[in-house]
Formats: sequence, structure tokens, C-alpha cells
Amino acid sequence: MNVSITEHTWFIIAIILYMLLMLAIGYWSYRQTDRYDEYMLAGRSLGPVVAALSAGAADMSGWLLMGLPGALFVTGLSEIWIAVGLCIGAAVNWRMVAPRLRAYTEVAGNSITIPSFLENRLRDSSHVLRIVASLVILVFFTFYVSSGMVSGGKYFESTFGGSYLDGMLIIAFVTVAYTFIGGFLAVSYTDTVQGMIMFGALVLVPIGAYVLIGGDYDIFSYATQHPYGPHPSGNPTYFSLFSGISAAAIIGNLAWGLGYFGQPHIIVRFMALRSPKEARSGMFVTVFWMVICALGAAGTALVGTVFFGAYPDHTVTDQTSYETIFLDMGRMLFHPLIGGLVLTAVLAAIMSTMASQLLVVSSALIEDLYKITTKRTLSDGLLMNLSRTAVVAVAIIAALLAINPSDSILSLVGFAWAGFGSAFGPVILASLFWKRLTVPGAIAGMITGTVIVFAWGNSVLSDWLYEIVPGFIGAGLVLIVVSLLTKSPSTHILDEFDQAKTLAVSGDF
Repeated sequence: MNVSITEHTWFIIAIILYMLLMLAIGYWSYRQTDRYDEYMLAGRSLGPVVAALSAGAADMSGWLLMGLPGALFVTGLSEIWIAVGLCIGAAVNWRMVAPRLRAYTEVAGNSITIPSFLENRLRDSSHVLRIVASLVILVFFTFYVSSGMVSGGKYFESTFGGSYLDGMLIIAFVTVAYTFIGGFLAVSYTDTVQGMIMFGALVLVPIGAYVLIGGDYDIFSYATQHPYGPHPSGNPTYFSLFSGISAAAIIGNLAWGLGYFGQPHIIVRFMALRSPKEARSGMFVTVFWMVICALGAAGTALVGTVFFGAYPDHTVTDQTSYETIFLDMGRMLFHPLIGGLVLTAVLAAIMSTMASQLLVVSSALIEDLYKITTKRTLSDGLLMNLSRTAVVAVAIIAALLAINPSDSILSLVGFAWAGFGSAFGPVILASLFWKRLTVPGAIAGMITGTVIVFAWGNSVLSDWLYEIVPGFIGAGLVLIVVSLLTKSPSTHILDEFDQAKTLAVSGDF
């Protein structure tokens, strides 16, 4: 009796294996997590490789394998400026911010969240700074988590030809499950595995496609002379880094790198390092991982222009923004089981980012809002259960927003990235490198960055220049001016600043 296994069955087997691995890591992490600070920050026990790979996976999300290849496929290599800016920004972030933030968050009251660090760093007894920071996190992460769910729905549509809504809900459920169970440790280790899956897939797909089409096509000229995707007559400027793109657009794309300094779900990995001195190793791992992944995304788009021309019977599922090109190529290139495992890279990217974001939002709700308003003494068990409840609540709200997506994945991610980069970036840098920062200056800077991003990002100006540029600059200027116009920090704050600076260099605790 011959029993043939269909392509979809192989895909389902691969996805189930992946999901079971994620849940197993979640359960293992649950067994390692007894205290609230372990649930939120893994007891500051992450090594540099885990911290770097988990930060990279949490950072890149579905846009690396869907949004970026789609943008490069449609527009051309001028979109690569985003990846260049991100690689530079990540390197600087690990080199400058990571060691100081790791040292300072422990010195300043053993802070386990970004809002609590800012409050402890500046001795804000009013809690206004902490509340404002938490509200910024809640607002922008709602958009960010929603973009992950949109990616999940599109993934399910392209891979299984199924319902967008069903796919979104399945992926959201599993992500919430292991985050709910294992907390920060589960998120970090699942992200590490997911980062390795993404790395492997972004190497395999473009190389596999290139080998398949052989030497019959010149991939470095095909897109300019032949019809492909949205270009019935080819795209003459495909290989130009400058043609068809303004200086403002290049600046805006490079400015994505500025966003790194203010992304809570990324810089929280710095806080969880075993010691500040391990940030240097983390930087090298991160840069290597990011550069190879970015080249893989570019290679997927480049070879894809030829691939779908060489095999006209195959088409890209997403005929609007072409954000499923990586998925479609991976499905066509390999045996269904291997193809299914490759396709889990997108699932890995989506879930890793969503899990990190859900945990940060949970910490903002419980650690930074609920704890400062309640008069009760809360046990570790109660705090962990409240945090888990918050994870579920935020996921439900994000799912409701993602039911009928009106924007591309890259647009949703871009808006949230600009929001965090502008609201938190200047404040984080100032808190780590400028003694004169004050509470009013920090609050004014965060509010200014948030308002500018919302106003600029929802106007025609965003078509000219990415909103993170005016948002970051505006927030930084207001922060400096207001801080200089208000009372200088106390001697105790200044002494603690020097202590954190010294510990960041020595790495000794």
C-alpha cells in the first residue's frame, strides 16, 4: 500500500517539530525560574552569544525575511540603505550602550526595566518619568506586536494557502504560550534557536535558487532588462544605490540605525548580561550575524528577479508588496520537509520578536505601572502571575488590530521603530553619558520624540523623510535645553554616575 505524503503534510510536520521545540524550551525555562526578577531578566545570567543572537532575532522580526526582501525586489538595491544603517547602529549600540547600561542598571537600584532604570537613575520620586516611559512602551509595542501578527497571517497564507486569520491566531497562541510559561529565559533561548534558524535559511535560499537557475542568466543585469514582478518592462535602476532615491530617503533609511538606542526589547538583553565586559564579544557575534543575514535577504531579492522569470509557472503569492518572496522560493526549492524547516525561519523571526515585545509590555504594565500604584506588598508568585496575565491581554489587543491590516509589514515596523528610537534613544544615551540630565529634561525629551513621530509619521512629510530623523533630533534638543534650564542633579546622583562608568570599564561586580 503506497501512502504518499503531500507537500502540506510535510510542512505541517516541520512546523509541529518547531513548535514542540519552542514549547519544550519554554517548559525548561519554567523549571529554572523561581523568582520575579528571573522571570523578567533571567537573573542577569545571559552569556554574550545567547544575548547577541536573541537580541538579533528579537530585533529583525518578520521584516528581515519578508519586508526587506519584498522592498528590495520591488524597488531595487537602493533599499539596502536600511540594512546598512541597522548594521552600523547595532555595532555602535553594543559597543557604547551595552556595557554602561549593564553596569548602571545594577548600580541604580538593581533596575530590571527601562522605565525603572530611568526613575532610579534620576531619583524621580514623583514616578511621572516612569509612567510616561511605560505609556510610550504600551503605545508603540501595540503597533509592533500587531505587525508580528500580520506577518504570521501572511506566512500561513503563503505556506499553506490557508486563512490569514487562522494563521495569525495559531502563531500568536504558541508565542504567548512559551512566553507565558518561561518568561525572559524562555524568550532568550528560543530567540537564540530562532536566530540560528534565520541565519541558516537566509544562506540556503538564495544559494539554492542560484544553483538551480545555473549559469543561464546573468543575475546582475536581468532585472534591468526583463519583466519581473511589478515591472512589466524591467527596472532600469534596480542595481543603483542612488538612482531613483533622494538624499532625504537615503538619510532616512540610514537613520534606522538610530533606533537601536531606544528599543526596549533589544537593550534589555544588555541588562541581562553576566557582566559588562561580555558586551564586546556580543558585539562581534551580532555584527557577523546581521551582515550575513542582510546579504541573504538582498540575495533572495536579487536571485528572485531571475528565478520567477526562469520559472514563469511559479508566482509570488503577495502580488502587492511581494513580501512573500522568501517563503515562495523556499517552498519551491527544497524537499517539502527541508522546505518546511527553511520556512520556519520566517516563523522564528515573527515569534522571536513578538515574544520579546510581549514580555517588555508585560513588565511595563506590572513592574512600572501596577507596582507603583498599589499599596500592597506583592509576592514573587503573584507578580509572575500578573505578568503572565498581562502577556495574554496585550496579545489579544494586538490581534484585534491585526485582523484587517491596512499597512505593509515594513510600514508597521518602521513606525514603531521610529517611535521607540525617538522617545527613548536620546534619553538612554543622555542617561548613560551625560551627568547633567534631569527629570524634566528626560520627560520633555520622551514626549517630544513621541509627538513628532506621530505627527510626522501620519503626514505627507513621512514620504519625504523617515520620521525618526526629526523625532530623534527634536527629542535630543528639547532634552538638553530643558535639562540645562532646570536644577542640576544632586551630588549622590553624580557620584553614582561615576561609579557606573568605572564599573562599565572594569566589568567587576
